[in-house]
Amino acid sequence: MQYKEYGKQNRDVIILLHGGGLSWWNYRDVSERLQNDFRVIIPILDGHTGSDKNFTTIEDNAAEIISFIDDKLEGSALLIGGLSLGGQILLEMLSQRKSICRFAMVESAAVIPSKLTYSLIKPAFGSCYGLIRQKWFSKLQFRSLRMRPELFHDYYPDTCGITKQNMIAFLQESSMYFMKKPLAECMAEIHLFVGERENKRILLSARKLHETLEKSSLHVLPTMYHGEFSLNHANLYVKELYTIVKQR
Repeated sequence: MQYKEYGKQNRDVIILLHGGGLSWWNYRDVSERLQNDFRVIIPILDGHTGSDKNFTTIEDNAAEIISFIDDKLEGSALLIGGLSLGGQILLEMLSQRKSICRFAMVESAAVIPSKLTYSLIKPAFGSCYGLIRQKWFSKLQFRSLRMRPELFHDYYPDTCGITKQNMIAFLQESSMYFMKKPLAECMAEIHLFVGERENKRILLSARKLHETLEKSSLHVLPTMYHGEFSLNHANLYVKELYTIVKQR
């Protein structure tokens, strides 16, 4: 796994896990605002442009990052954040190692499996994957994701760089991820963030997590869609992060 870093080596560590189909630039604006106070590390998830191996499972990605934390960070981080697929990997890390971090920011992570979504992914990408490299088609996809327009220059080449095999693999994995029982025993203070205008599966997942995790708080973000919090509102994301870590 490859890593992008900001800040100084001797600072408290924050790890940020990008969404599926994105890359480290998901958290570029956030990291630039944090780098004077923290060491920020952004893993490039397996199967994504810039990574060094194909995507296998959410569990494998979680274990890889835990190994990195053990080897390089003495076994724990101050805070770990994750969006969508990154949020699922974060939840899996908390399931595998209950003391992996003191604080967690989980954004828009689904924990309700969808067999229908799973069954549709492979045929859908089998028929339209070739269109991804067509800029006009990529622009249509990009607009549907409601990202800031200037991010298209990052989104387009990185999307083109993801193989069909990897795209199908991480989308199918994400569609079937479920909450593991050991998650309830994690020691981190978990903050759940979800956009008010997200789809029903994501909203229900956030509520399910909140009901299951005693040390959690649920933040419903007015008017926001999937991924907008970290991608489009870096100032607000950083403000919430500082509020969380100042409680220590």
